Formats: sequence, C-alpha cells, structure tokens
Amino acid sequence: MNRYKISFEYNGSDFWGSQIQKEGITVQGELIKALCTLTKNNKTKVVMAGRTDRGVSAYNQSAHFDFEDKVQDKNKFLLSLNALLPSGVRVFEIENVASFHAQKSATYRHYRYVINNNLISSPFDINVLHNRMQLNIERMNNCLNYILGEHDFSCFKSVSSNPYVDCIIYYANVRKDVYGYILIDIVGNRFLYNMVRAIVGTLFLIESKNLTQDYMEYVLNSKMRKNAGANVSPVGLTLIKTGYDNPEIYVDKLMKGIINENL
Repeated sequence: MNRYKISFEYNGSDFWGSQIQKEGITVQGELIKALCTLTKNNKTKVVMAGRTDRGVSAYNQSAHFDFEDKVQDKNKFLLSLNALLPSGVRVFEIENVASFHAQKSATYRHYRYVINNNLISSPFDINVLHNRMQLNIERMNNCLNYILGEHDFSCFKSVSSNPYVDCIIYYANVRKDVYGYILIDIVGNRFLYNMVRAIVGTLFLIESKNLTQDYMEYVLNSKMRKNAGANVSPVGLTLIKTGYDNPEIYVDKLMKGIINENL
C-alpha cells in the first residue's frame, strides 16, 4: 500500500465540524466519499491530524490515506478529487510519504482568532468574530504569558472523557494587523476539546470584569473548568497550520514576521 499525505483547507461554516459524525456534513466525511469514488475503493479511510469544532475553519489541515495504486499524475488527481468535493473544502497538495501518521507525526498546531473590535461589524467580515467590548492588547498578552510552557490544562477542557490534559504552548500572542483586526495566535503541541475557545473566553472574562492579569494563573492552577471563561463562538477561529517540522523554528519565524500574517 502507498501512503499519501494530503493538505487541505475548508470553510468551517459549511460543516458540522471536521470529524465524521452520525449526522451532519463533515470535512472528513466528504473527503472519505470523494476518495472512495476516486480510488474505486469504498473502504478507503482518511486519518485527520485532528478535529475542529463546528464553525471552525482551516487554512492548512492535514490527513493521510492508503492507496493500493501509485498516483502517477498528482495534478490530475488533485483536480479530480476537488471536483468531487463540495466547494467549502479544497485539497491543494498530495505527497507520497513512507513513514507518516497525520495525527501522531504532528509536532504543533497553530490556531488564530480574528476579531473585529469596532462598535459596528462589517458586512465583509466573513469568519471574523465581532466583539464590541474594547480589548486591551497589552493586558491580554500579559495574561497569555501564564499559559506558556507545559501545563495541566484541565481548566480549559470542555469534555472529561480524554484523560490526557498536559499540553505545551509554544507561543501565545495578541496584536493588531494592518487592517485593524485583533489577532490572537496560539501555537501548541496539542489542544484539548474547546481549549482555544475557553482560553479566549477567559481573556474576555478578565477584560469584562477588569480582573487582575494573574487571574489567568489562578484559573490554570485551579484545574477547574468553572473558573475559566465561557467558550467563545467558533466564528473567527481558524486552524492556521498543522506542522510536522520543528515548532521552535516555526515560532521564531512567526515572531520575526517571516511567515506572512495572512498565511
């Protein structure tokens, strides 16, 4: 069998999340249907690098599948595959990989919230979160400093079924882009269910109640979900990249602005 890694993007508003479910259209489900048709094998499996919630988009998500034959013409394969997929998801790269697992081989995930912090929202703000409460970027960055490094992130976990709660956050930053939108970037080795939405919800809680910045440290050390903020809407949240290289090099490029901010 030949193993192939595919890289793809999708508009989260078109799907009930990325992971296949019993009901609702999902990214994984559509990829499986398309690949089963293209490979003429209804048992083709697609293993994704991770799941995203309903409404969360992705610029660079990864998955792998196994195929008996060898893909001779990658461009033709990509065109045929995308013709079978709904317009909300597009596969832009396919690679033949020897030893690779989309989920287990990943070294980091980069998530970003894009926020319109003006009083009035814009009709052109597709996949942008509108928040009227004026946000203090310096305060939020000070709060995010507390989550850097390896911690037990139980306090930001929505579901208790997964016993693994330790994650490493390599980078967490809030800034304004050239268009005036507030960007919240978080890069980590892995994320718990709803973790990013809960972290941003805690930032909003601290801002709305004018709590001290070390409240983030208190929440983290408490390991109790009730102390954190509510999950923020998935609108505006995008998985920027699932990476397989050195996370420190990626973060260094991110900090230096070498990686395009719009990616």
